[in-house]
Amino acid sequence: MPVDDDVRPARRRGIDHASLPTPSAPPYAGAASRNTGSQRALRDFNQQRIREVLAGSGPATQAELARRTGLSTATISNIVRRMAAASLVTTEPTTSSGRKATLVSLNEDGSFAAGIDFGRRHIRIILATPSHTILAERFQDVPVGLGASEVIAEADRLLQRMLDETGRRREDLLGCGVGVPGPVDRRTGEIVYGAILPEWVGIHVLDRLRSTLRTPVHLDNDANLGALAEVTWGPHADAHDLAFVKVGSGIGMGLILRGELYYGNVGLTGELGHTTVVEQGQICRCGSRGCLETVASTSYMLDLLARTRRSDRPLTTADLVEAAAGGDPAARRVVADAGQALGRALASMANILNPERIIVGGPLAALGAVLLDPVRQGMHRHAIPAVTATTELAMASLGDRAEALGACTLAFQQVAVPA
Repeated sequence: MPVDDDVRPARRRGIDHASLPTPSAPPYAGAASRNTGSQRALRDFNQQRIREVLAGSGPATQAELARRTGLSTATISNIVRRMAAASLVTTEPTTSSGRKATLVSLNEDGSFAAGIDFGRRHIRIILATPSHTILAERFQDVPVGLGASEVIAEADRLLQRMLDETGRRREDLLGCGVGVPGPVDRRTGEIVYGAILPEWVGIHVLDRLRSTLRTPVHLDNDANLGALAEVTWGPHADAHDLAFVKVGSGIGMGLILRGELYYGNVGLTGELGHTTVVEQGQICRCGSRGCLETVASTSYMLDLLARTRRSDRPLTTADLVEAAAGGDPAARRVVADAGQALGRALASMANILNPERIIVGGPLAALGAVLLDPVRQGMHRHAIPAVTATTELAMASLGDRAEALGACTLAFQQVAVPA
């Protein structure tokens, strides 16, 4: 008996680098063929699919479950009814697109995961449950240039404090999703040259993380996790083709194509920051000239703004956001020029991939239209009209928490949910 509609992996499954060079097969890959002809096996198989979607993406309406699993709405309704009777899920009335709907959530069983976002100057950790309840969140600054071992050790100490404060045990962690600001080679699990954390290049970060954190760890690029967060924690669950652009000390892009994170050949996708936008421009840390990062990263913007200031302390991104949001002319000019350069690079990407949505995130997300308007101007100038007319451009809905939230989702997606 065929499975209802089609059999395909749960949407947006992450990459578990424990099984490099290729991701492991979906846990149910052979189940349908082994149990062909068994109504109960088919029902259990479909129930497993629903659990995986809820674990990876959080609460969803029955209509959303139907879209994400490929099952019919009648099948979803019947299975959800049985799961609710068995106290596996909780249902409650809600509205979706102005219509009455039923929201389905996995029942809390004490399980939780950690999402860790490493930046050039920070560590952010979030503890969350599969139903998208945030148990704890901490942010900590770290000195620029600190070695990988020292930063990971600091993250371990911060994680332990959070576990102690919430009364949770490390051995009960389902796992840790970890985001790093640089391309990750899926063949080796290493951060490659050109990352904004040069101290981490060439180190097998995944092994170092696992030995220090003493829990299952799943590693990915931070922009990929930002994209994953927007379609699981954010308002873009219905987007099948989406680009998430993180503008920070570096500029990275996470791509969701046909509902799945896209990794390319060896995982080195989305390096938008190393797109040449200025011929014979400044030398970039990657070794090329005139890369987007040399004219649109927060580091470049801060350098420009510092020339207009007299201060005894270095300017921070928070200073830039405050000044631009407050109408400071110099800060507005710096942001506008960077935004137009970013829009030009995005236009080239959109002309090739034609995504339905482009989401701009990172520490400048709070600026809203101050940044988004010049980005849109750059896109309109350099993309073909049909592309700009059909591509939605928006600021990130999750602020600078997106990468850590996406890391939590990655951890949930890598857990085999028991039937």
